[in-house]
Order: sequence, then C-alpha cells, then structure tokens
Amino acid sequence: MNAQLPKYNTLTPEEQRVIINKGTEYPNTGLFVKYAEKGTYICKQCNAPLYKSDTKFDAHCGWPSFDDEIPGMVKRVLDSDGKRTEIICSNCNGHLGHVFEGEGFTNKDTRHCVNSISLSFVAQGDVLPDIIMNKERTEVAYFASGCFWGTEFYMQRADGVISTTVGYIGGVKKNPTYDEVCSGTTGHAEAVKVVFDPSKTSFEVLARLFFETHDPTQINRQGPDVGTQYRSEIFYTSGAQKTVSTNLANLLRLKGIKVATRITEATEFYSAEKYHQKYYDKSGNRPYCHAYRKLF
Repeated sequence: MNAQLPKYNTLTPEEQRVIINKGTEYPNTGLFVKYAEKGTYICKQCNAPLYKSDTKFDAHCGWPSFDDEIPGMVKRVLDSDGKRTEIICSNCNGHLGHVFEGEGFTNKDTRHCVNSISLSFVAQGDVLPDIIMNKERTEVAYFASGCFWGTEFYMQRADGVISTTVGYIGGVKKNPTYDEVCSGTTGHAEAVKVVFDPSKTSFEVLARLFFETHDPTQINRQGPDVGTQYRSEIFYTSGAQKTVSTNLANLLRLKGIKVATRITEATEFYSAEKYHQKYYDKSGNRPYCHAYRKLF
C-alpha cells in the first residue's frame, strides 16, 4: 500500500488495484470511454489536472485515449515489463495507463491509453478542485499585481507551474467577498496563489515574471484599476523567497526603476468566487492591464 495514500482522496479497493498497484480495468467498462463532454480530466487520487477534453479521441481500443497531456502533469517511466512506457500522475505517481507512439491515430501520433478509473472529470466552466499536493516536491508563492485575472493569465502559462488560484490575501476580514475587497475596507490585495514544481522552475523565475508582466512603480493601482486591492505586492512564504524578492526589487532600482512593490510575509489566502477563476481562459480575451516586457 502506498504510504502517502492518506494524504490523498480515499480510493475504493478497485481504484487502489489500478492506481496504486498498477492494474488495468477491463476494456469498454470505464465511465469515460465514450465520454464527450468538454472540460478537464483530473487525477482520481490527487485532483491534479491531466488532460483537456479537446485532446481526447476514439481509438476504438476500449479505454479513453488522449494525444496530448497538460504540460508537466504526466510522467513517463519504463513499464515493469521492460517494453512498454507507463504513464503516471506527476504529482502523486498514481498509475494512469500506457503511452504509445507511431500508430497514426492523430497528427500528434501519440496515444495516451488511460484507465477511466484513474480519472475524475470537471466540466468546462466549473472550478477545478484544489490539488492534494505531494509537499516534498511543490512550493507555493503569492503574487499581487493589480487585477488578479491578468496576473493569473501569465502565471498559469509558466513552465513548472502546477496550479493557480485567484483570491484575496493581506487583509483583516475572514472569508471576504469580492464586493467587500473592492470597497477598500478589508485591506486585502487581489492575488494569485501559484503552486509550482521547484525541480522544473524556481521562485526567482516566477518573481521575475511577476515584475515583467505589470508596472511595479504604480502605487495602489494598475492601469485603469485604482484601489489598495490593486497594489503590487509579493507575499513570501519563506526567508528564501523574501531574499529573492528583495534582491530583484533592488536590482530594478539600480536600473532606475522606482519599484513600489511591497514584500510582505504571507497571511491567510482566501479563494475568490468561482467566476473569477481562469477568467481569461473562459472569456477568450487577453489582459487589459498586464503585458510582458523584459526588465532584467
């Protein structure tokens, strides 16, 4: 039995047989073999997002098939038979199935053959559940740079980022609503919680992206958005993050940039309302007050 299992979602004996003990469900018996809804397929054990519905195709093999994974979320390892390539969840190492290439089913010439029982599904427009992290290989950062829609737009696309959540941090009221934060009375900043894999990226890389995708010289505003909730601020979770943030801000000041970004110890973070999450992905638009430009 997997020693880390208590950290994750509770699995039935059959789910444990496949996900933990690397079994295979019988063909054409899984829930998602013919499933055609739009959304995201996530790991049954830890909720990590694995596949988008637009990468799913019918290979007539008896199991769900995908020709691409969400970047960084599926790991390939040599199967115990020494011939096939096993695919596992990058976060929890749960068994998904096998991957095959050269079959010619799609232009990507790749087939992830996945057990339905290894998956859960979140419909398009619904909020993805929080990933139950393998804490040994993840780190969390909090960035506030104006409207959190724009901050998330860039952070969620960065290499090594596992998940992003928009919300409120740095205030005094518990569980604030969007209207309360916008009133300027709670002290919160609109921010993004970024969970990342430190083996694939670093806090410094993400902090540089933070500075380069907004104007860190503006005080209590970002573009047309005015108010303390739109301030520029990094909420550090460790002494190392504080040092990196301070060094980067000072480096920009040496370049003549009047950085107004606050660097503050992280306090409790509250997720924002459902309609704010992944806003630009759902609307199809691009940020109106965030844009990338190289500063370092």
